[in-house]
Amino acid sequence: MSQDTNSALSFEKLDVISNEAYCNGPPHEVFAELRREAPIARHRGIEAGYPEWFWALTRHADIVEVSRKFQVYSSAKKGSLMNQDRPDLEAARLMIDLDPPDHTRLKSLVNRGFTPKAMRMLESHFRDVAVSLIEEALESGEIDFVDKVSAELPLIAIAELVGIPVEDRRKVFDWSNTMIGSTDPDFNQDPNAPMIASMELYAYSNELALQRKADPKDDIITTLISEHDGDVLTEHEFDLFMLLLAVAGNETTRNGISHGTLAMIEHPDQWTKLKADTSLVTSAVEEILRWGTPVNNFARTAVCDVELHGVTIKEGETVSMLYPSANRDEAVFKDPDTFDITRNPNPHVTFGGGGPHFCLGANLARLEMRILFEEMAKRVDTIELSGVVRKLRSSFIHGIKTLPVRLTPAK
Repeated sequence: MSQDTNSALSFEKLDVISNEAYCNGPPHEVFAELRREAPIARHRGIEAGYPEWFWALTRHADIVEVSRKFQVYSSAKKGSLMNQDRPDLEAARLMIDLDPPDHTRLKSLVNRGFTPKAMRMLESHFRDVAVSLIEEALESGEIDFVDKVSAELPLIAIAELVGIPVEDRRKVFDWSNTMIGSTDPDFNQDPNAPMIASMELYAYSNELALQRKADPKDDIITTLISEHDGDVLTEHEFDLFMLLLAVAGNETTRNGISHGTLAMIEHPDQWTKLKADTSLVTSAVEEILRWGTPVNNFARTAVCDVELHGVTIKEGETVSMLYPSANRDEAVFKDPDTFDITRNPNPHVTFGGGGPHFCLGANLARLEMRILFEEMAKRVDTIELSGVVRKLRSSFIHGIKTLPVRLTPAK
């Protein structure tokens, strides 16, 4: 029987959306209960700026369906973030806040710099960087893995790929931390800081674009500001894409690497297995992506009344796709709470559930992670915690702020 908004099952006491609920990682026990009892649950908004009520989607199949039916579930109507208090949304609409055909146009313009061929051309250099970072970490013995390794490889990769001077990479690191970490007291000392960081990034991006117009180079910035089939990004579109790249290309890969390292520490049998057979690195990376799921959720808005699992989602209502839950769905993954680097198949939704918004940087993230863990497996014998792991207070990004470790070299 179809249920309407008033009669559908609500979970007023459960919480899968507040920043506090994710301080120690995603609430997997709550997700499991919702998958069993109410895969589409009417949930309170809780956080400031969130809709008063929304529909929490916890099953893999539903998230895939919503991701692919962009004609019904819109990214553009209220934006793709759960925080819908975005007065500047129309003026500063990111690519993730667009539906086709606007999204298709932008993606086709920026995708020119992220082809598999472009990734392969950078592989050798990324490997040199990864080896250097690992050897420096081994010389130090005890390090904060996030600061010295996880953050450095994506920053250098973005700098090389885009054309940012490598010495400026920490500016990108600080700007992205400030913007993404606005819900964490460690990064949010000033409520105006995220806006200031975004404006500083805009100004920096504009300066780089002006340099490339005067002196074109073989990098993404030059590609992005060039005409393609009679079309070109506007200055504003270029600024917004650089902001998205700074956050998505830095934060998500950094956290994927950190979660993978922590998973190997907590499951030493899997680390032993990878060291013994580095050909497992590809499947290991997919399992790390499933296990760690760096992005917790994205939102969509129903553009008409639609029924899902007998529940009527009304026009204008918000649905939240909870990716960590989908990646532990018992209907899709055998023993989903087991970390298994040989898992196959592994249809995780870490880069999205398909459709137009499948992550543009998926190939780059996979490449960086594969290289890093392959080289670590060759050079590092043991990885042990040497302090307290601190996670990001954010219901949006599943982040690790600090990961103190002790490394010993392979014999």
